[in-house]
Amino acid sequence: MATRQAAKTTFEVGNVIQPIYTGGSVALENGARILASTLGENAVLTELTTGKNLAEIEGDGEPISTLTITPSGSHLIVCSRSLTMRIYALTVSPEFDSIETTLVRTSKPHATPVVVLAVDRTSTLLATGAADGAIKIWDIVGGYVTHTVSGPSVLISALHFFEIAATAADTTIDRRPKKGSRKNDQDDGTNGVDSKFRLAWGTQDGKVRIFDLHKRTATPVYSDAKRKREAHESNVQSIDYSPEQHALLTGSRDKTMTMWLWGENGWQGTPMLRHELVESVGFLNEGKWMYSAGESGLLRIWDSTTHQEITAKQDPKAEGEAILSTVYLPEKSLIVCAQADYTLALYQVPKAEDISASAGEFFWEPFRRISGTHDEIYDLVYLLRDQSMMALATNSEDIRIVSVKTDSGEEGGSYFGHDVALLKGHEDLVMSLDVDWSGHWVASGAKDNTARIWRVDPAKNSFECYATFTGHLESVGAVSLPKVAPPEDSEAFKNPLDHPPAFLISGSQDRFVQKRLIPRPSQPFKETTSLRRLAHEKDINALDINPSGKLFASASQDKTVKIWDTERLEVQGILKGHKRGVWAVKFAPLHTPAIQGETGGAVSGKGVIVTGSGDKTIKLWNLSDYTCLRTFEGHSHNVLKVVWLHIPTVEEDPSRKNVHFASAGADSLVKIWDTNTGETECTLDNHEDRLWTLAVHPKSNTIVSAGSDSKITFWKDTTSETQTAATEAATRLVEQEQELENYIHIGAYRDAIVLALQLNHPGRLLKLFTNVVTSPTPEAGSFTGLRAVDQVLASLSDEQLFLLLLRLRDWNTNARTAPVAQRILSALVRSYPADKFSGLSVKGARGQKSLKEVLNALKVYTERHYKRMEELVDESYLVEYTLREMDALAPSLKAVKEDGEGDVDMIEV
Repeated sequence: MATRQAAKTTFEVGNVIQPIYTGGSVALENGARILASTLGENAVLTELTTGKNLAEIEGDGEPISTLTITPSGSHLIVCSRSLTMRIYALTVSPEFDSIETTLVRTSKPHATPVVVLAVDRTSTLLATGAADGAIKIWDIVGGYVTHTVSGPSVLISALHFFEIAATAADTTIDRRPKKGSRKNDQDDGTNGVDSKFRLAWGTQDGKVRIFDLHKRTATPVYSDAKRKREAHESNVQSIDYSPEQHALLTGSRDKTMTMWLWGENGWQGTPMLRHELVESVGFLNEGKWMYSAGESGLLRIWDSTTHQEITAKQDPKAEGEAILSTVYLPEKSLIVCAQADYTLALYQVPKAEDISASAGEFFWEPFRRISGTHDEIYDLVYLLRDQSMMALATNSEDIRIVSVKTDSGEEGGSYFGHDVALLKGHEDLVMSLDVDWSGHWVASGAKDNTARIWRVDPAKNSFECYATFTGHLESVGAVSLPKVAPPEDSEAFKNPLDHPPAFLISGSQDRFVQKRLIPRPSQPFKETTSLRRLAHEKDINALDINPSGKLFASASQDKTVKIWDTERLEVQGILKGHKRGVWAVKFAPLHTPAIQGETGGAVSGKGVIVTGSGDKTIKLWNLSDYTCLRTFEGHSHNVLKVVWLHIPTVEEDPSRKNVHFASAGADSLVKIWDTNTGETECTLDNHEDRLWTLAVHPKSNTIVSAGSDSKITFWKDTTSETQTAATEAATRLVEQEQELENYIHIGAYRDAIVLALQLNHPGRLLKLFTNVVTSPTPEAGSFTGLRAVDQVLASLSDEQLFLLLLRLRDWNTNARTAPVAQRILSALVRSYPADKFSGLSVKGARGQKSLKEVLNALKVYTERHYKRMEELVDESYLVEYTLREMDALAPSLKAVKEDGEGDVDMIEV
């Protein structure tokens, strides 16, 4: 019977919220499911509806200059500053949970970097525009250039494929050339189906040209045809075409967008002043509307006929919300806007009746935001009672609320990592967060020297600042709220949204701690400072209120931690022992079991507290006498955060011996510690930069880690699964070993050999082969002496064959076991062709190198054995010669006779 395996704490990566966009190009295929975006040197493919990472394509060492995806989603084109263009074929898995990317072509399309790309609606043609003004049109599948357009050496800033509408040929303009005259130079080529394909482009100096792919000629677009004044005065950032209106729309950084209609004198346009840099324009509602976006951060709709704005007037948004580019999918009525703060804002195109019903007050706002990157994450906390949301303090003055529901992901709804809301109010970076027992009240401290209380009510989509506290003279780097839950039958427990926490503790770089009373909703807010104390000699890095709400701890850069009474703000004790500044402090939960100290004896009474420091150590302190119980060493850099893991109740674990906490540091590692042994239970590694913060789910024990690499990792507690699997594996091993003994006992060599290989028992395997090879009654025609064994050896898998070769290599090095190894090796060589051994599929990092080494070792020792046998044969000749010579010297005995007295006489014969 298998014994119960010792419990080992284990965690595995469950979910990861990681960056998908850090500026640059974004693209969507027509199905609006695959989002292609730039992430530094890499390209990322994401499912737009669920936020799931489908694929990430590594770069070539240089930043990506631009990328695009074909409308059909068949190919991804990536261009980089290294002057290379790579085309990938995309194959989506049946479950749509991953995409296989196959590099089909790499080329150097231009002598300068490609800065803009365009693909036609059929996903067959690709246009590339370079920084030197050159334009090429490519066949995507064939990989060859179909057209080359030369022009002035001015950067190409916009490209757009379009097709002249069929109705455009039926105009009142007579485009037929007169007899003896050439065709009108300004004819846009609408006559004939073959000449309807066009490529429009704009340049950095404001020029707009239209290229006829059939005639291979370019038509200029002038704002003043007689004076040949160019369409714009600055970068042409966006071009669109409306087949219904047979009109072009261009947007420029000269703060204008222009609608162009074809007339007798060519393209004639009407500029519309926007009073902002225009980055993107397009047609909506079959050309009846136009939209524009730019530095104001507003997406606006304009009437194509009157050129009047349809959306309501709004004030410009913050600088970070400026729109840099848009992607419009008419089939889905969807516009995706890329903002300066690396956020992707999704807008639903309104219907005409919605515009009419708004009576001129239509405010166009995004229905979803996707954070391309959370940048550096300083702190995070779970929200709500079900911990379905999380608040993030990033490298921003806004607090981000994201969904962390594990059962979400329905199309059109929220998904894991989905951005829910922004808490706006702070004027500088938010440094610290804390939450009350209910998860509806959030405290924040920022570099604007203020602390705030936020009221979170997702049911009513309400995320508001409840109170602002000033008084600190420098950055507020730490805040803490009491977490004492009221009685379950109380009104405060049933309706926490109307019952904020009683007070807030804040700590600052000004070395002061402050206690602020939080007003009730029925009371008028009047900012007051309840208590204020000069707490430390240097910056205060962390605060924590104990579970009872009667004490709080402050950790400082002055290497000390102080324990305070929350009622009067009086020091109760000082924890000294760290050699560097203390970055983290955390009280143990209520009802924590007794913990064994280094000097022995269980600690109880007032409880314990754990601290993390810049001296790379973690210390556990006894709050009864403020002495250090144990020092934990293992991090190679500053310890920046510590949190206690869920402590099981008596019902969950009657022994309740395992008390653990987690730590995170500047070495990018999360470590799980056993408080009773002082040893590391496990080390979690999924980050590339320092970790600033940790959080623990109070029910599932999931650990959340985040830091400077903008990645949020959710570590799933797999301790019970690991223990169950280990117990089952031990039980199965005992059963298999018994099966092996049974097979050996009954002489079932075939099953015994297969099982011995599976269990990796070289001793028993050798015994089996020895019994077969040395059998006194071998079967005729068998390589090993038993045909059943020959069949087993001839039907091994690659993995089993390689494992057997490893064993033969070891046995072959010993003269005592070499004969058996040689016999089995001979059977293998006769059972398989030579290329079978050289082409074995070997798992592991070393692969074919390992196989080569094994075969070489077999060859070397086999040659040594043959040489030894040859020497023995040679020596046998000497023995034979010596015996023959000795026979010649000995006397010849002819007879032996026995006399009457029993004497033996030698008789010469």
